[in-house]
Amino acid sequence: MQEKYNHKEIEAKWQKEWQKQNLYKTSDTLIGKKVYVLDMFPYPSGDGLHVGHPKGYIATDIYSRMKKMQGYNILHPMGWDAFGLPAENYAIKNKIHPKIAVEKNIKRFKEQLEKIGFSYDWNREVNTTDSEYYKWTQWIFLKMLEKGLAYESYEPINWCPSCQTGLANEDLENGVCERCGSVVEKRSMRQWVLKITDYADRLLADLYELNWSEYIKESQRNWIGRSYGAEIEFKIEFENGDKTRIFTVFTTRADTLYGVTSLLISPEHLWITLALDENHKGVLKNADEVRKYVEESKKKTEIERTDAKKEKTGVKIEGVWAVNPATGENIPIFVADYVLANYATGVVMSVPAHDNRDFEFAKKYNLPIKEVISGGNISSGAYIGEGILVNSGEFDEMKSEEAREKITEKFGKKVTKYKLRDWVFSRQRYWGEPIPIIHCKKCGVVPVPEKDLPVRLPEVGHYEPTGTGESPLANITEWVNTTCPKCDGKAKRETNTMPQWAGSSWYYLRYIDPKNSEKLVDKDKEKYWSPVDLYVGGAEHATRHLIYARFWHKFLFDIGVVNYKEPFTRLQSVGLILAQDGKKMSKRFGNVINPDDIVETWGADSLRLYEMFMGPFADTIAWKTDNMIGVRRFLERIWNYISIWQKNRESDLKDKDSFYKSSDKLNPEIDSELNKNIKKVGQDIEDMKFNTAISSLMIFSNLINKPLPTGFNQITPITDRQLDDFLKILAPFAPHMTEELWHQLGHKNSIHLEKWPEFDESKIREDNVIIIVQINGKVRANFEAKLGITENEVKEKASSLPEIQKWIVNKEIKKIIFIQNKVINFVIVI
Repeated sequence: MQEKYNHKEIEAKWQKEWQKQNLYKTSDTLIGKKVYVLDMFPYPSGDGLHVGHPKGYIATDIYSRMKKMQGYNILHPMGWDAFGLPAENYAIKNKIHPKIAVEKNIKRFKEQLEKIGFSYDWNREVNTTDSEYYKWTQWIFLKMLEKGLAYESYEPINWCPSCQTGLANEDLENGVCERCGSVVEKRSMRQWVLKITDYADRLLADLYELNWSEYIKESQRNWIGRSYGAEIEFKIEFENGDKTRIFTVFTTRADTLYGVTSLLISPEHLWITLALDENHKGVLKNADEVRKYVEESKKKTEIERTDAKKEKTGVKIEGVWAVNPATGENIPIFVADYVLANYATGVVMSVPAHDNRDFEFAKKYNLPIKEVISGGNISSGAYIGEGILVNSGEFDEMKSEEAREKITEKFGKKVTKYKLRDWVFSRQRYWGEPIPIIHCKKCGVVPVPEKDLPVRLPEVGHYEPTGTGESPLANITEWVNTTCPKCDGKAKRETNTMPQWAGSSWYYLRYIDPKNSEKLVDKDKEKYWSPVDLYVGGAEHATRHLIYARFWHKFLFDIGVVNYKEPFTRLQSVGLILAQDGKKMSKRFGNVINPDDIVETWGADSLRLYEMFMGPFADTIAWKTDNMIGVRRFLERIWNYISIWQKNRESDLKDKDSFYKSSDKLNPEIDSELNKNIKKVGQDIEDMKFNTAISSLMIFSNLINKPLPTGFNQITPITDRQLDDFLKILAPFAPHMTEELWHQLGHKNSIHLEKWPEFDESKIREDNVIIIVQINGKVRANFEAKLGITENEVKEKASSLPEIQKWIVNKEIKKIIFIQNKVINFVIVI
């Protein structure tokens, strides 16, 4: 055995050997228990990986290795999310074709990942830019078109002036472009849209079945934003005698209808756009003033426009008014930027007496404030609660709840609205999946026949965005000009491309059956492997990728492609690793740490252990290279211990009563600690508590390395079986070193194919326990105590705790419920 732990030799040796043996190839046999473990696949940026990227990958690797040793059939794949704005913007910045940039970057990423020793089955690698992959992305789009879920729209969308493309709401952060930080504008243009709103109720309802954090589920609920209310129609009349129009308003407070003293309309509302058009001169008497206000509104983010602390602004539209359907009164119409076009109908009824924003607005513009719900002092501010109706005609003296029903019944209709908008699916860029549509003057919109898929992205010399609202593909006449599949006449291809989120909305299915040229996925294979058992990635995808993927999956379920209605059973968020200066790692800040450098100096196993030992897995923590020494010493301590152990064993085995072979000479403390480790490490990996699992392994290492006064060359001896079991539970964390030690100890097969050890509960000694202290069933404190502590001792200790005394002093204790070694519950009279 080598005297010194040489990570470079060991890691290179075993990575090569594992690849040669195809050790991590997923079995094609669809029998037995399975586990599908998935990382959110990366987009291959040009900067390569920094040390923050592998954190989630290390976690899934540890989990996958343990489950494989526990006898599960494992699917643990990796691939590349390589289409879209990130890849194209990188290519433009570096003056390189996106295709070449992506190929180069993928090669770099893969090299870096392989150095860390992941157990990915690279035979199942997918790449969203591969035409054999995006053939099926296009196929899904055509199926959605066939079912009426894909449609063309000409309504205002988010336009990024820097990226020069349309964006979905989910691509914005605080009203600015998520990619470049530019303030987005509203621009009316032709685009393709997917009717994700048709699935809003199911997306909400099925959240209850998922083993996801409440934070992620609540984020999705808030993003979908379901509201129950009423749609009420207001007649719009014109001073110039134009024909009366109707504005439909959505409200959750129909009980305040009699208090409406104005209508507020979004600056992006289609009616405003048309009224300001040159062909409609005279409709708005103050068109120039309105136009100027609309233009100023475009410069503000949605966050700025809806900020409750900001002063409310608007412009009264002269020459037009609305009629309150309940009172028959003429009321003014204002264009106001705190009304958003993408929520409900883009028109709201202003009730100053019962809405804080409307109250401020009315005060500023001297509008009437009419109380219709009793319960507050409206001279000092809006009363937003419920109560008894007043000044509401036949509905006076009704409670708000009843009045909402009755007023809706008379003046409107019940509806459900969502904050979620239909998914803007077009990008006016080159680097994306072509949308498989042909435009024919005679036949209109014609889908590309399935037999002609994939519609391949053409090779081009210039791919920069045009900024005109057209994709660069529009200039490639030999690609654009084609024939109509229906009439064989002249036609043109769709030139918008799909967003980055298209390929990532279903990639997890392709891993199951990556080489299938006839189907998106084989039904039997999908039934066996789906759903994904553990999905690990950033929480920032809560309202984008995860909603999109769930939507696509439910659609595929509806058309019989998949067997299950949800794609991801368990979701685990990974906390960011910040730079040493506490900032996010970025080339711009000059604080990026390359994992290659860490692997070179400290070793891949040290990197793996350190990232899992930094703290709770979901927490954001700053990187400290100096702290690498702790995990490195831990590995060296194990290496040195086994080196001495092996020498002692070889000498001791000459004795027929060898300790190493005897089970009746086991050290009870070590045997108990090992069984405790087997139990705790396995459970902690299952619970993604990697830091406490490593801590437990370190405790055991310290125990067997305790200096002895005599014998065994100053180490505590353990048996062959004990050492084997310890190496097995360490193997998922440090796969290279444990593989080397395993073979040094005379084993022939890989340690990663061994059976996970079982623990003996009877041998686990728990000297201390945590006692939970409850007041009326609610946890208020806890303390550590000796195993077997009596009820009186627990009662005395718990009663002395300051956080408990405040609950029980001068209170009658009706009953005490005591569960030994676990809980004491004081039932008090409150």
